[in-house]
Parts: sequence; structure tokens; C-alpha cells
Amino acid sequence: MERIVVTGLGIVSALGLGIGETCRALKEGYSGIGRLKYLQTVHGDIPSAEVRYGDEELRQMLGLSPEEIITRTSLLGIVALREALKSAGFREKSGKRFSFINGTTVGGMEKSEQYYLDFLTNGSMNAYIAVHECGACTERMADAIGGFQYVTTLSTACSSAANAVILGANLLKAGMTDVAVVGGAECLTKFHLNGFRSLMILDKEPCRPFDDTRSGLNLGEGAAYLVLERESEALQRGGLPWCMLSGYGNACDAFHQTASSEDGKGAVLAMREALSMGKLEPEEIGYINAHGTGTRNNDLSEGRAITAVFGNRVPYVSSTKAMTGHTTSASGGVEAVISILALKHRMIPANLRFQHPMPELLFEPVRELLQDISLRHVLSNSFGFGGNNSTLIFSEL
Repeated sequence: MERIVVTGLGIVSALGLGIGETCRALKEGYSGIGRLKYLQTVHGDIPSAEVRYGDEELRQMLGLSPEEIITRTSLLGIVALREALKSAGFREKSGKRFSFINGTTVGGMEKSEQYYLDFLTNGSMNAYIAVHECGACTERMADAIGGFQYVTTLSTACSSAANAVILGANLLKAGMTDVAVVGGAECLTKFHLNGFRSLMILDKEPCRPFDDTRSGLNLGEGAAYLVLERESEALQRGGLPWCMLSGYGNACDAFHQTASSEDGKGAVLAMREALSMGKLEPEEIGYINAHGTGTRNNDLSEGRAITAVFGNRVPYVSSTKAMTGHTTSASGGVEAVISILALKHRMIPANLRFQHPMPELLFEPVRELLQDISLRHVLSNSFGFGGNNSTLIFSEL
């Protein structure tokens, strides 16, 4: 089976706009978590990680008119999409079959929330009803770029973007596409904030993944995409691969609607499947970018799963959600890009605010940035509601 390589990256999050700003923020240990500025809610004091540009600024950045009917999710997605294709060296799409696979769950809900009373009373904003659906957001992103022969949307909560990567790789392996642009986009909404608040898993302070005093997550927003190609075709056109996607796995343990199983069974299966596909032994993994939400349940479940797979030889582990917030459906894409940057720059991002080890675990996450680390393979976990667990492994070529 021919190798699948990553030839382009694009990202926007609370860490910044683009690969360069993201990499600098990782090296500086910067956290984008703070008070809400753009989402209008009575819970504005809940720490969250917003992209630092408002909708009008994003429109101007993209050359869109103020009157255009478009959602924040689509705006963020188009920004990351453009960078991903540019970094892959694509100026046009003639001669190749391009696919766009996007992970999102809330879609255009933030505009539905904003204009709900208008929908009920005067109909002046009814055009936004048509862009509420997740698929409508994906199609708007695809239309902004053009040239995609296949466009689809995945919605598996917080594993959505990782599953988009898996689907894109499978399409390439099956010969059904030549270039797969994969990842996810998600903006913050009141639905997000109120929903997670009702589950009582939002931290009132900046989150502390894998810390014994952890008390919840901080929500975030963003978009991130990878460009995937078969290695021979990428090299033939003069592409410069960042790395290869050497393994991936997905397992749905269906343990609970919103909670991970106590023993992390689904996570164990996903990680082992990814290792098996990559023909890798656990000790060959140099870094795990953990799902690491900062909730009591997730970090214990994931920690136990990591121990089950890696035993007493756990590699470097950190959760970068302490920097980006939990970007929910986009998180698998955001953290895939971060994992690839870690691989490329031979660094281990810090697990910010970790101070107190969990007595149930035999390992601790990385407290401070590590540089000049020998890395050949990095593993990224993304777990969604309903027990949908996905793992990606990126490797040096």
C-alpha cells in the first residue's frame, strides 16, 4: 500500500492565525484562554479561547462583503483552507480529483442563536436559516475555494476532524480521490457554552489537564486542515511533504452519551489499531498529544488507556488544550497540525498549569517546552461523545 503523506497545513485558533503564529505560541507557552469578547452571552466570565478576530475582520481578511450570508464557522474554515492549499503548493486544481472532508457539529448555529427572535417576528434574517446546517457550512467553504469533486461533512462530536482525516486517507488508498483536504472547523456558540455548563464540566479557571486538582475544560474555537496525497503523486508534482500519516484507528465503545469508559477501552482499541496499521511498537512513539480535556472523567480514562497501551514506558505526553481550549469538532484537526509541528520542529509542547500529579497514573505530562528532542513518530488522540475514539499517528519520512 502506497504511503499517504501530508503536503499542506492550515490553522487558525486562539493561538493565532496560521502555522507561523501557532508554532511561535507553542514555543512561548502562550495560552489563548481568557474572557469572551465576541460571543454575546450572560456567561461571558467563563474562561474560553476565542479566535482574536471578529466576523467583520475575518470578512475583510477574506475579501467578502459585509452583506454576504456566511457563518463564523465557515469564515474560520476558509482562512485555514486557503493556508493549507497554499502551503501544499496548489495554485490550481486542474488534472486532479480533489476532495474536501470537513468535521463540524454546530455549523451555523451561532447565527441562528443571534437571529432567533428575528426569525420569529420579522423574517429580516431568514436567509441565515439556510446556512444553519453543518453541511451548508462545509459547502460554503468548498465554494470559496472551488474545484472540489467530492465534498462531505462528518459530525462525531469531538472526534469529527480526526475522523475526517481517516476518511480522506481511506479515499486515497481506495483510489477514489487524488488529493484529500481534511480537518474541521467550529466556532463558539451559546449552545456549546450552555450545553457543557449543564454537564458541569466547565472550569471557572484556566484548565489544568492531567492535574489532580482539575475541574473541567475551557471551550475554544478554530479550524485546521491537512492536505493528504499519495506519496508518489505528491513527489511527481514537486510537493514537499511534511510527514506521513502512518497509522490511524477508530473505535466506538458506546459506553455513555457524554462520558468515557472508566478503563478507557475505546481509547485503547483506537491506539492499538493505529499502531498496528503503522507496524509500530508502542516504544517507537516519541510523543502523545493527548485528548486531555481537563475533566475528571476524561483525563483519568485516557491516562489509564495510555498506561494499558504503553505500560511503564509511556512517552512524552501533553495536552495542548490548556493553550487552545477545547475546539470540539475542530480539535482533531487543530491537534493534528500541532502534532506535525512538534514532529517537524523536534519539540514537545508544554502541558500548561500542571502542578499536582494524579495518584492513579504512573506518568506525568510535560510541564515545560522541550526542544531538540529526537522524534520519529507522534500520536494524537481525539475522543468524542458517545464513546467515539480516534487516534492518528504521524511519522517522519
